[in-house]
Amino acid sequence: MRWLWWGLGAVVIVVIATWLVLGRFRAEIGMALFERQVSEIVGTDPSASLDDGLHVYFCGTGSPLPDPARAGPCLGILAGQSAFVFDTGSGSMRKLARMGFPVGGTDKAFLTHLHSDHIDGFGELLLQAWVGGSRSTPLPVGGPVGTQQVVDGFTSAYRIDATYRTAHHGEKIANPQGFGARVEEIGFAPGSRQKVVYESGGVTITAFLVDHSPVAPALGYRVDYGGRSVTISGDTVASETVVLMAKDTDILVHEALNREMVQMMSQAAKHNGNNALATIFADILDYHTHPEEAAEIAERAGADMLVLTHIVPPLPNTFLNAAFLGDARSHFSGRLSVGRDGMLVSLPVGGGQISVTHLLD
Repeated sequence: MRWLWWGLGAVVIVVIATWLVLGRFRAEIGMALFERQVSEIVGTDPSASLDDGLHVYFCGTGSPLPDPARAGPCLGILAGQSAFVFDTGSGSMRKLARMGFPVGGTDKAFLTHLHSDHIDGFGELLLQAWVGGSRSTPLPVGGPVGTQQVVDGFTSAYRIDATYRTAHHGEKIANPQGFGARVEEIGFAPGSRQKVVYESGGVTITAFLVDHSPVAPALGYRVDYGGRSVTISGDTVASETVVLMAKDTDILVHEALNREMVQMMSQAAKHNGNNALATIFADILDYHTHPEEAAEIAERAGADMLVLTHIVPPLPNTFLNAAFLGDARSHFSGRLSVGRDGMLVSLPVGGGQISVTHLLD
């Protein structure tokens, strides 16, 4: 029995000694760990190691409602050597950078519509794409009619900051000629609901009209590259146009709002005396898509995978996902996922399995 006590005593001594060493050299150990991580991460481009294909970065799967787990709406898409950003919700640019997306190499940004939660991070994109890419020409931006006015506002708001960047880093890094954005407002021929808005390097991006009334025009987008495709619904009610544009798409990224949950929130707000909030919750029920409707759209379109985004209401943990989805899984025979910030969905060119990784876990 004595040997057991000796053994326990030795373990205690080792633990205490280790604790004392760590306490004494905590700063040195921390700096060594920091130096190692810095040497492995800073200045590198994680996207350079990705296989040729379509890679979808979910940098913001939230909505206007406060959600500690989700930034505002945003997708980053790498198509071969080309990089695109769709919507710039609050906090999304920082998550996109953390995910290793080459924000400085963004070829073009697109806006689905001009609701504040889809544009309130645009200033960060404006700066990161400019300084991070050492641009000599402004960032190309496409969006619905009204985009020019929005971009002009952000450019004006950030212009003073831009002068500081140039003064500090020099024109080689912060070239004044590269600050700002060049806007293409997307219009449609009479009777048409779709239009090719980008075609270069094997990438085709098609914009299409959706129904987010009274917000109009509101757009969705389809990205095709290397025999693979991603379709983005934007904010919309259940739409036949989305079914058409998502025909045989690999991934449909569709907004989703659970009406029963939001109705509960409206009733709770009214019960607690906040009639204005109750009205707001009631008002948003008629211009979004229920998860079960999104699943039906994906099934009719023949999509391989459906990822729900613009999640309303916020879901504090994944345990609530089943309640949010309702009966959606029975309406879609493909792969179904509730979107999370940090998801990277990859589609290799020429076919092959869709892979999903989580970069921020």
